Amino acid sequence: MSSLAIIIPAHNEERRIEKTINSYITYFDNLIKYGKINSIDFIIVLNACSDRTKEIVTRYKQKNIKILEFERGGKGFAVIEGFKHALEDDYNYIGFVDADMSTTPQEFYRLILKIGDSDGVIASRYIKGAKLTPKNTLPRIMASRLYNFFIRSVLLIPYRDTQCGAKIFKRETLKKIINKLGMTRWAFDIEILYLINKLGLKLTEVPTVWSNKDYSKINFWKVGPWMTLAIIRLRILKSPFKKMVRIYDKLIKVFKHPE
Repeated sequence: MSSLAIIIPAHNEERRIEKTINSYITYFDNLIKYGKINSIDFIIVLNACSDRTKEIVTRYKQKNIKILEFERGGKGFAVIEGFKHALEDDYNYIGFVDADMSTTPQEFYRLILKIGDSDGVIASRYIKGAKLTPKNTLPRIMASRLYNFFIRSVLLIPYRDTQCGAKIFKRETLKKIINKLGMTRWAFDIEILYLINKLGLKLTEVPTVWSNKDYSKINFWKVGPWMTLAIIRLRILKSPFKKMVRIYDKLIKVFKHPE
């Protein structure tokens, strides 16, 4: 492992961002101290925050913490902007993790150890060896399985968990897709995986320990239909029928898009 950048998108995370930053800094500083990794930077991307998130984050003045701020929202937008910023430097590996610490620093480091000769590595909650605490309810399990089946069937990608908020990619992998990314909300990571798979690159899916957190900002039942439509749009956009996307977008504007 040479150098690593971890992007942390943050939208109104005043209740948990401080704990996440402290935990990740402490853990990775120890890894550097004992020679497990060479260097690491954290890129915290503030996107459309209206609470005290910025005030909390700007207390950290360490050299390895970089802060970006945008008025525009969307987790995908924040991560993609973080990618662009990281690609301006010479990091060998660039990843992102959710601000709620559903993925602990220990589990994120496990991803680093598993990257090997792969072009990227993604955490998975739905393959053998993964653990969720507390366990999902039966309706949510059924919904997530059906949605994943839909994604794999429409986009022809093999991954069992496309949206776990912990992924790492090699620099060269991101350089090949960064200018092709267009989705800026919930399905952005599906587009990333789709483009990487289409290029014939190798991604390793690693079982993770995932902690379901309170204060989730996404109501699956509310945004699920929009996520499904986003997948359909992505498939059309990457097909010979991409001109139909204009018609699709005009129809979607008739309905109110959830924030």
